Amino acid sequence: MVVSKRRSAPGELERVRRFVNTRQVRGGIDLLSDTAGLAEWFANEDLAPPAVRVTRAELGRAIVLAAHGTGASVPAHATRTLDTAARRARLRLHFDDEGGASLVSEAATVDGALGRLLAIVHDAIAHGTWTRLKACREHDCGWAFYDHTKNRSGAWCSMDGCGNRAKARAYRERHAHAPGS
Repeated sequence: MVVSKRRSAPGELERVRRFVNTRQVRGGIDLLSDTAGLAEWFANEDLAPPAVRVTRAELGRAIVLAAHGTGASVPAHATRTLDTAARRARLRLHFDDEGGASLVSEAATVDGALGRLLAIVHDAIAHGTWTRLKACREHDCGWAFYDHTKNRSGAWCSMDGCGNRAKARAYRERHAHAPGS
């Protein structure tokens, strides 16, 4: 699926948006349905070598991260899973010569790849862009998009598709129950 610039996320947060969108409700696609799918996605994103082996536990941590990737609040057990992933990634603070700082993962392979995604989420939270990464409200979509609206009110991945269907459905529902219908 080609993503318009207005729905893509800025900088590295776009990688997290793509990660979240490995599951496409409407298309019935779930690239994280098995360990091989996660390994392929990490290799395609240059987050891990092509021959990386993924365990079921690592896949479970990745699925929790993908579910968390829409800026929504997550249950306590999910935050513990994310904490575990961050520890396993051995995230540390790195200062650069220009006076900036970032989190970097000292772990290799899958833990390192998950750590890189967690570091991107951390940076997005720090810069105030995390809450703009949202899941489409259309019940059969859930596509992650970046809300570029001025007042942060974006609700659908596209107005032409999901937004139009939701508004048409709401209109039909209002008029189906109106007096004299």
